[in-house]
Amino acid sequence: MASGGGIARLLIVALGAVVFAAIGVALFVVYPESLADLLGVLVALAVIVVGIRIAGNIAGSLFPGYDVAEVAVEGPITRDGGGGGLPSSPRGTPADDIVEQIDRADEDDNVDALLLKLNTPGGEVVPSDDIRLAAERFDGPTVAYTTDVCASGGYWIASGCDELWARDGSIVGSIGVIGSRVNANDLAEKVGLSYERFAAGEYKDAGTPLKELEEDEREYLQGLIDDYYETFVERVSDGRDLDSEFVRDTEARIYLGEEAYEMELVDHLGTRRELETELEDRLDRDEISVEEFEPDRPLMARVGTGAQQVAYAFGAGIAGLARDREFRLRT
Repeated sequence: MASGGGIARLLIVALGAVVFAAIGVALFVVYPESLADLLGVLVALAVIVVGIRIAGNIAGSLFPGYDVAEVAVEGPITRDGGGGGLPSSPRGTPADDIVEQIDRADEDDNVDALLLKLNTPGGEVVPSDDIRLAAERFDGPTVAYTTDVCASGGYWIASGCDELWARDGSIVGSIGVIGSRVNANDLAEKVGLSYERFAAGEYKDAGTPLKELEEDEREYLQGLIDDYYETFVERVSDGRDLDSEFVRDTEARIYLGEEAYEMELVDHLGTRRELETELEDRLDRDEISVEEFEPDRPLMARVGTGAQQVAYAFGAGIAGLARDREFRLRT
């Protein structure tokens, strides 16, 4: 049985179709006798189609047909979707955009629950935590689900949701942090390059690729990794209600969905349809309607994204120049 809002939307669309049909016929068939009948009919049909779309948009604004928001986190997680020294991957996830979508869904009175689609190998630490915090802030049920990969930063995000769904063959886990640097000291010597230091602060250039890493610098950088790792373990143990030692014992392994479920790293195994059925029961609905939320971007930003994707396709695989400080942290 159609809901009151659904009936209202249909009435608005039907009324819009009739009104624009009348306008089209009057303007392009009846009134201008100099126009050929066929051309008039074609133009009238075009006006009708445009009118139906306009009426549909108006109806959608007045009577939204959704009650669940879906936000997708796909690809490597970074602050802006970029790839550091390399051309930006078009599949990267800009964390700020994801946070904006979740907050917008939270402010939407029609949204009663949030589906967070996770298909990511992880990424930067703080952007991952920003998305997790946004999921925690959402006022209503938050369900994370993955079909392929929910690893590292993706699992960090899932720890902020009420539950995590996966498929039997999903890759889940990798609760760990990694830091890396390129050691180009030997190469620099071979080509006649030398590193000359101008810095204030003993560890200001720790991790610079053009010089050998001193032991105390190695300990300093490893300490940063360890601190981030302890934060990761704390997020997972608190959010997933797991013992912290159990989380550490995973040693950043990845698991297939079935094993992850047995270890209680995942709450449910099932398809998207089964997830929606469960959510219908939770919300006490005969049927739910899911709306995919996407970032609000002005025209020039969308043009910029397209240019960025072209640049990536052209330049993928070309190494970037080493920066003055090249030590990266990621989950």
